[in-house]
Amino acid sequence: MKTIIEHIADSVSRAFEECGYDTKYAKITLSNRPDLCEYQCSGAMAAAKAYGKAPFVIADEIVGKLKGDEIFEKLESVKPGFININVSSQFLAQYLEEMSVSEKFGYVPKVSGKTVIVDYGGANAAKPLHVGHLRSAVIGESVKRIQKYAGNNAIGDVHLGDWGLQMGLIIEELRDREPELVYFDENYTGEYPQEPPFTISELEEIYPAASAKSKEDEHFLARAHESTLKLQRGDRACRAIWEHIMNLSKADLKKNYDNLNVNFEIWKGESDAEPYISDMVQSMLDSGLAYESQGAVVVDIQEDTDTKELPPCIIRKSDGAALYATSDLATLVEREKLYHPDAYIYLADKRQELHFTQVFRVAKKAGIVKPETDMTFVGFGTMNGKDGKPFKTRSGGVMRLENLISDIQDAVYAKITENRTMDEAEARDTARIVGLAALKYGDLSNQASKDYVFDVERFASFEGNTGPYILYTIVRIKSILAKYIQEGGSVSGLKLIPAAGVSEKNLSLSLVRFFDVMEAAYMEKAPHKICQYIYDVSNAFNGFYHDTKILSEQNREQKESYIALISLTKEILLDCIDLLGIECPERM
Repeated sequence: MKTIIEHIADSVSRAFEECGYDTKYAKITLSNRPDLCEYQCSGAMAAAKAYGKAPFVIADEIVGKLKGDEIFEKLESVKPGFININVSSQFLAQYLEEMSVSEKFGYVPKVSGKTVIVDYGGANAAKPLHVGHLRSAVIGESVKRIQKYAGNNAIGDVHLGDWGLQMGLIIEELRDREPELVYFDENYTGEYPQEPPFTISELEEIYPAASAKSKEDEHFLARAHESTLKLQRGDRACRAIWEHIMNLSKADLKKNYDNLNVNFEIWKGESDAEPYISDMVQSMLDSGLAYESQGAVVVDIQEDTDTKELPPCIIRKSDGAALYATSDLATLVEREKLYHPDAYIYLADKRQELHFTQVFRVAKKAGIVKPETDMTFVGFGTMNGKDGKPFKTRSGGVMRLENLISDIQDAVYAKITENRTMDEAEARDTARIVGLAALKYGDLSNQASKDYVFDVERFASFEGNTGPYILYTIVRIKSILAKYIQEGGSVSGLKLIPAAGVSEKNLSLSLVRFFDVMEAAYMEKAPHKICQYIYDVSNAFNGFYHDTKILSEQNREQKESYIALISLTKEILLDCIDLLGIECPERM
């Protein structure tokens, strides 16, 4: 299905061609002055120099040629050479009819059908999720959903940190606390217990205690390094403890990600890449791509087109240890073997840009991925407190993510119960849904690369550009449709007729932008574009709602058209919030 801009451009292109001008000048854009017109063409300005004519003369010719075209309600040539365009309400109604019966409202991406790996987890085993994990989780989930909506086979990977020093620290702290455990008996040859020697709560207390101890006790730190090495070399006892840690951690992380409405197709970690590292590094050495520098193994990534100097990528330290880059490259080896992706999208703090530049370039130089494979890094900014610094608890610590979610749900619950119209259970469930929407929309409505201020009161507000405002709009539409059905009406098979008023046409114009917004969000990996769109649609609907007596309209044809329009509005909004990982309650 063509976008409405493409329909307009087709007509305008024909006019340029018939007037003897190159059709490349027939570009159509949304008007940045909606008080003057809906769409605009400024091609006459660019064509003037090429054809040696005043731009307003060319604009006058084009407008004259377009007179009588049924797509247009108004055409104006405005000096010095702009063409102002309003589309006809009849054409709009027909276009919306086509949208309403088309899959995904007629959205067909220009490029799709790819296998795309989306790496957006990065949580560490044995550690609870905290506020620092929020952005990668919610942005990554939305990017993945947009990829799927566009027709790609998008695979989300949590990519756990499960193979580093924290494992050795936990093992040695456990040894100090419970030395009698069979894992620490060198003469034990039997099967290790199926039940872990700790709960998830105990595990989450063990790690910070071990970390603090390692900063003061060099001997303990050395033991932890030794246990980490033993684990990575396959020691039976260390591997058994590690498996306990992973089973508990994964279950707890899945529960917390589920609470965020974030889901991963695969749950792999750095440990899964370990078997590929040795052969990968040796292959780079054998090919001459990698070389030794001060005992370490490095790969140069500098290219002639770079405007600044980029350091080599270290893939093995002088002591033989692997680094994050090594693990990420070996993970690519595994992903290529298992999934054969056409593209990769990585979500991480924007300060890791150099790391991913190094990894992407080495991967292509080494032939780990094909030259044409699209590799994208989506770097995000920080979530800050009102002081402009990274968000902390009142005591100055890093807040657990579940506590942050609880805080915003409590704020929403307080607003819901100000005018209590539902029982306690429904109020709590509604607060859960709306609170999560407030949190996620508050994050996603910002461009990913930008820092933003977390403000519970603003995010939980039912007014302004917030998640609760969007949901309240959808709930309002649901309520109108429910009353219409109760009165004996049906919402299927209704016909849209041309808009009767300004606010109705404004709503129609906002809906027909769906295709363009989706394509931009997909190509640019930009959920904030969907947020801005649904805010615009919500405002347009509420303007229409306040101007129009929908259910009391006496003209049946007009009333059915209103219902058809708001039904389409609801469906588009529901698809959009689903792409953000947001649900909608039945009432608020």
